[in-house]
Amino acid sequence: MLTLKSEHKKHIHFLVEQSTNVLQDFCKLGLDYLHNGPNFKLYNVAAQKLDIQPEDVRCTVEGLINLLLESCKCKLSTSDFRDSIIALGFSEDHEVLLTKLYTTKQSEISEILPTLGVKLQEYQSMEWRFETQISSRSLLSQVTPLVVLDFSLRNNVQQKIEHVIVQTDANNLLHITEELEQALQDGRSQHLRKIARSIR
Repeated sequence: MLTLKSEHKKHIHFLVEQSTNVLQDFCKLGLDYLHNGPNFKLYNVAAQKLDIQPEDVRCTVEGLINLLLESCKCKLSTSDFRDSIIALGFSEDHEVLLTKLYTTKQSEISEILPTLGVKLQEYQSMEWRFETQISSRSLLSQVTPLVVLDFSLRNNVQQKIEHVIVQTDANNLLHITEELEQALQDGRSQHLRKIARSIR
C-alpha cells in the first residue's frame, strides 16, 4: 500500500471533501498537467468556481499527480491502489473514479515518468563470480571466498547502461537474500496493510 508524505496528503485532502464532479474536474486538470504542464488560466477559473485561491488549486492538482506518479513508481496493483485511496479518506464513489483513472492511465503515466525528471533505473542483468586467493607464502589463516556481483542498470533519462559492483562473502549474501525474501513476504501480508491503514 502507498505511503505519502504528510505534505502530499495535505495537498489532496481538499479533494476528500469535494463532490465526485469536482474530483472529476481535478482529474482532467491533472491529466492536462501531465501533458502540458501547469495551466494557471484553468486554475484561476477553477478557483473562482470553488471560491478558493488559485494557488490552492495548483497544490491540489500537483498532489493528485503525485499520488498517481508514486503509485506508478511503486507499480501498485489495482487492489493495492484501491486500499491506498480508501486509507486516505476518500469515499467509495471517489475510489471508483480514481481507480478507473489509475488503471486506464497507468501505462501512459509510466511512459511519461522519465520525461518528468524522475530518474528511475531499470534492472537489466547481473553477472557474478567467485574471487579467492589460491596460495601465498604469508597466508597463515583460512581464506574466505568473495562473491562479486555486477548489476547492469539502465538509466532511462540518459539512455545508457550503468554498472554497480558489489562485493561480499557467501554468508552475507545468503543473509541479504533471506532478509529481502522476508521483506517481500511481509510487504504482501494483509497484516501489514492493516497496520499501515491504522496509522494514517
